[in-house]
Amino acid sequence: MREIDKSFLGVRVLSDISLDAEAGEVHALVGENGAGKSTLMKILAGVHTPEAGTISIDGVPVTFGHPLDAQRAGVAIIYQELTLLPERSVAENVFLGREPTRRGMVDRSAMERQTSKLLLELGESTFGPRDAVGRLSVAQQQVVEICKALSVDARIIVMDEPTASLAEHEVELLYDLVRRLRERGMAILYISHRMREIFDLSQRVTVLKDGALVATRNTADVTQSELVSLMVGRELSHYYPPRAAPEEKGEVVISIRGAGNATLHDIDLDLRAGEITGLAGLQGSGRTELAKAVFGAEPFTHGTMTPLRPRSVRQAIAAGIGLVTEDRKAEGLALRQSVGDNALLVSRAMGRGTAARVRELLSRVRLAPPDPEREVRYLSGGNQQKVVLAKWMTVAPRVLVFDEPTRGVDVGAKAAIHELIRELAREGMAVLMISSELPELIGMSDRILVLREGRLAGELPPGSSEETIMHLAAADEAAA
Repeated sequence: MREIDKSFLGVRVLSDISLDAEAGEVHALVGENGAGKSTLMKILAGVHTPEAGTISIDGVPVTFGHPLDAQRAGVAIIYQELTLLPERSVAENVFLGREPTRRGMVDRSAMERQTSKLLLELGESTFGPRDAVGRLSVAQQQVVEICKALSVDARIIVMDEPTASLAEHEVELLYDLVRRLRERGMAILYISHRMREIFDLSQRVTVLKDGALVATRNTADVTQSELVSLMVGRELSHYYPPRAAPEEKGEVVISIRGAGNATLHDIDLDLRAGEITGLAGLQGSGRTELAKAVFGAEPFTHGTMTPLRPRSVRQAIAAGIGLVTEDRKAEGLALRQSVGDNALLVSRAMGRGTAARVRELLSRVRLAPPDPEREVRYLSGGNQQKVVLAKWMTVAPRVLVFDEPTRGVDVGAKAAIHELIRELAREGMAVLMISSELPELIGMSDRILVLREGRLAGELPPGSSEETIMHLAAADEAAA
């Protein structure tokens, strides 16, 4: 792609962008929301037409007036929101609109044979061509999308935030798939906000900002700090707000002793006003279960939690405890309602309607634009998370639990959310923060607790290394 320009309604969204991808390469494309990543990839996929610039494949200029033109030229795109039909089988989805026929009828046997062959090539054995797509996990559905791409002989695959909806163990499966595709000689353009993925998978990385090309670098030659600086225009050292001074930490707001349930065992935990307590642990360690226990969603069945051991969510909220859930779309927001209605979800449920404060809170969480009438589904991930924060701020909880607070959020919005969390702590809120991103835990926490197999394995001081955290989190596995 050379010197690509694109405007919508007279607003320039891409300006003079050049990008190339080589066979057998993973080329990461990064930048804040609105940088132009998805628009550029939709031009490559034939969804949008550029106003200027050229696209060449194997040195031959091509023009795409329709996504089918791009598909015929060997380009496939796997969107963040998958485009499969849940009621159809795997094979039917793979060959949708291109079904093999025999004597004028769909040849299901041939379709299923070809699908089985594709699944085998990808090392997939957990489901078959006859399984209904709606019964598959998100990770398995992504395998189906990749099979679709291979079935049309795609040589260039665009992946747009492929791990955004995946659990931690599923991310490793995707890594394996990407490496298999690379070994087949495919060019992979990989959009992601996650630094770990960029450095684990890509050979080159291109940074876009405000619709312009900032830089293309060999991934091995750039550090995470340098990459973030290119993306947001400031140093990584400014990415996390300063920790609380000892005198800023207040009284114990919640004290848990010997608490547990079916998943958690002998939990001893104090949460202090003004302090951010980080919680680390591997997938399946019980992190989310601990968050839900504190919040009364999956209550402790034994042990003590003072001043109150909530037996329901309503009891927890009444006691001043809030939870920013791991999956904001499924559990934190009503996507088809307005920003204002979402901001009032908790306060109205508790009989504390505060509509007059909504605009003030939306400004405070730096929602852009702070429009309470806009449907929340049209917001970026970062702005949606800010609405979730505003929702809890309407009831001013004493304790706020964050489960993966910046998942699916670009680096600029992450910094804003980090600052908001620190501001709440400075104002005396006790914060329990769960994150799979160890740099985030290290940068934000005043202390870090490590959970392993439902038990607290230890407490670490601020600034502890990733290696130290992982050693505690996986000690039993390492010994085995």
